Amino acid sequence: QVQLVESGGGLVQAGGSLRLSCAASGRTFSSYAMGWFRQAPGKEREFVAAIWWSGGSTYYADSVKGRFTISRDNAKNTVYLQMNNLKPEDTADYYCGAALGATITNVYAYNYWGQGTQVTVSS
Repeated sequence: QVQLVESGGGLVQAGGSLRLSCAASGRTFSSYAMGWFRQAPGKEREFVAAIWWSGGSTYYADSVKGRFTISRDNAKNTVYLQMNNLKPEDTADYYCGAALGATITNVYAYNYWGQGTQVTVSS
């Protein structure tokens, strides 16, 4: 069992930055791939970024590539999402997930989810 708690969301102007954190409980955190997804009102949850358990490989949605960076600290059971040059279209609830599935860019690979943190980017 893994429990996930996101933090770091908020209101920011376009061009600004935020860093989201996702703290995990459970001794098997390092066994899971971790990912960030987002969901805007009236839309489906969409992939943002993911990282394998070793931290050696990362994946990004095209819409955030070059602006967002995912990282993890297995010693702290935490995964981060550094978001730079934010745009109004980045406004959404952001969720972190823990995956045992292989296709970690797909929502169905994830076994556990946090409660989400809201990000609002004003123009």
